[in-house]
Amino acid sequence: MAALSSPYATESVSRKGLPANQLAASGARKFVRALLTERAGAPPATAGPGAAAISSELIHTAVLLTSELVTNAVMYAGTDIDVTCRLEHGPPADPETGAGRAKVGVVIEVSDRHPARGVRGGVDARTGEPGYGLQLVGALAEAWGVTYRKSVKTVWFRLEATEGEPALVGAAPEPRGAEPPVRLAHPVGQRGQVRGHPAEWADRGGPSFLAETSELLAGQLDQDMVTALAAQLLVPRLADWCAIWLSVEGGGMQLSRVWHVDERRINPLRADLESEPPVDMVRTAGTPWPWPDCAGAAPSGGSALAFPLVARDTDLGVLLLGRSGHLQMTDTVVRMVEDVARRVAQAVFTARQYTRQTTISLALQRRQLPASLASVVGVDTAIVYEPHGEGQTVGGDFYDVFPMGDRRWCFLLGDVQGKDPEAMSVTGLARHLVRLLAREGHGVESVLGRLNLAMAEESAEAVELGGEQATSRFLSLLYGELEVDPGVPGARCTVASAGHPPPLHMFLDGAVEAASDPQMLLGIDEGTEYHASSFDLAPGETLLCVTDGVTERRCGNWQLDDNDGLIEVLKEGVGLGAKALAEHVRRAAHDFGTGPVEDDLSVLVLQAAPPTVEPRS
Repeated sequence: MAALSSPYATESVSRKGLPANQLAASGARKFVRALLTERAGAPPATAGPGAAAISSELIHTAVLLTSELVTNAVMYAGTDIDVTCRLEHGPPADPETGAGRAKVGVVIEVSDRHPARGVRGGVDARTGEPGYGLQLVGALAEAWGVTYRKSVKTVWFRLEATEGEPALVGAAPEPRGAEPPVRLAHPVGQRGQVRGHPAEWADRGGPSFLAETSELLAGQLDQDMVTALAAQLLVPRLADWCAIWLSVEGGGMQLSRVWHVDERRINPLRADLESEPPVDMVRTAGTPWPWPDCAGAAPSGGSALAFPLVARDTDLGVLLLGRSGHLQMTDTVVRMVEDVARRVAQAVFTARQYTRQTTISLALQRRQLPASLASVVGVDTAIVYEPHGEGQTVGGDFYDVFPMGDRRWCFLLGDVQGKDPEAMSVTGLARHLVRLLAREGHGVESVLGRLNLAMAEESAEAVELGGEQATSRFLSLLYGELEVDPGVPGARCTVASAGHPPPLHMFLDGAVEAASDPQMLLGIDEGTEYHASSFDLAPGETLLCVTDGVTERRCGNWQLDDNDGLIEVLKEGVGLGAKALAEHVRRAAHDFGTGPVEDDLSVLVLQAAPPTVEPRS
C-alpha cells in the first residue's frame, strides 16, 4: 500500500535513526514526544501554523503508536530503524476568504531494511501469518499504511486535528518544558474514540488483546523476552507500570522485568522493588500490593495488585500491575488479567523447558566431536564444520585427528545417514570406536572391517527389536593414517574410503587426482572387505577430504561435483594454506547454490609443510 496523497503542505520533517535493540522503542518515544511537545509549547510567532492544534492527547497517541510500530520493527525485521515525524497543515476551510479552521496532520513513519518481511497486522498477504500490534494503530489513526521500496519498508500513520479544537475536550495545555503526564492509555474504539474504563474494553476488546498476547508469547523460547513482551503489552494498556518476578532454582525470586509508562522511573522503581522481594508466592489474583515510593503515584495515591504466575501446578513467579489513583478491578478485568498471567506463566514454563533441553543437548553434542584437532608434525590441518539444523552444534557429519605415537597420526571424516538425534548418537559411537580400534593396533583396512561388522550387527538388532519400521543406519567414512619420518620432509599417507567422496590429492603443479577408490558403505554387508591406498604427501602437497554436503550441493538440476566440479574448486585454491583452502571450499559450496545449504557440510584439509627455500649466499 502506498502512502495516501496529502493535501497538506509539509512544514517540518525530522528524522532519527535507531539500532534494532530493546532501547529502540524508548528512543523513538522520546524523540516523538520531545519534538511534538516543543512545537506545541513554542510561542505562536515561531511555532508555525497548526502548532495550536497539537494537544497533549494527540502527543500521547502519537507516542503510543510510534512505540507499537518500532517494537514490531525490532521484533520482526531486526534491522536498523528510521523514525520520521512530519508536521503538516492544510488551508483554511474556505481558501478564498481564509475563514474556517485549518486541519493539522502529524505523520509518523517507521522504516526498516527488511522489505521482504511482511508487516504483522491483520493477515500478511505474502505469508498468511496472523498479524500483531497494528489493531491499535488502525483504531486510533486517521489513516495508516505500508510503503514497499526495493530496500526499505515503511509503516506510517497520520493523526489529524483541527486548529483550535484539541483532540481531548477539556484538556489543559501543558506548560513548555513540563514533565509529560503519566496516564493510562485507555482502550480505543473507531477513529480514536477513547473509552474511559478498562471494564468496557475488557468486554469488547479483551478477546482480541488476549489473542494478540497468545500469538506474541507462543513463539518465545527465552523467559526474559517473554517477560519483556508481557510488560510492554500491559503498559500502558492496563496499567502505568508492571513488574514481573520469576522463581529461581534454590528458592526465592528474581526481578526479571520492570516497565513504566514514564521510562525515567524504571530504574528507581526497579531499585525500590528489589529492596523488598516477595517472600511467599501469591495465591489469589488481584492481591493488593504495597505501592513503591518510586512509582510516581499521583497526589490521590496509587494502587498495585499482584497476580500469581502458575503453569502445570508449578509456581513460576508474580505479576504486579500498578496505576496512579485507585486501580478498580471489576470481575471482567480481573479474569482478563488472570488469562494474561496464565499465558505468561505457560510461556515462561515452555521457555525454561526449552533452555533445559537445549543445555542437555549441547552438553551431549560437545562429546560427539573432539575439542580440537591434534597437531601433526610437518603437516598443517584445518577443519570447516557446519551442521545442518538450527541450534545444532553436531549433526550427521563427524571428524577427528588423533595421535598414535611413534610419529603416527590417524584422521577420519564420516557421515551418518540422517540428521536426527539418533544419527547424532551414531557419530559419537563411530568416532570413539575408531579410536579404540586404532589404539589396539588395527590398521586402516582392519578398522574399517571391524566398524562395518559393528554397524551391520547394530542395524540387524534394530530391525529385530523394532520390526519393519526400524531404520537401519548406514555410515560413510574416510579413514587414514599419516606417518612422519623425522629426516624426510612430508608424510606417508594410507587412506581408504567406505562409501564416502574420495579424498583429492593436489600436487605442487596444481594437478589433482583421487587418492582412493570408492567402496561399499559401512553397515550394509558384514562380509565386505576394504582396501587402502598408500602414497607420499610431499612438501607443499594437499589432501582434501569433504562430505557429500559439499559434493552434492545443488543448483537446479546440477550438483557441485558434476563434471569434476570439486577438482576445479580445489585447483582454484592452489597456493593457499590449509585454513584458507578449507574456507575457499566452504565458500564455493555456499556460492554454488542460491538457497540455504540443506545438509551438514564438512571440509578437512591436510597439507604437508612446503619445502624450505635456502637463502642465496
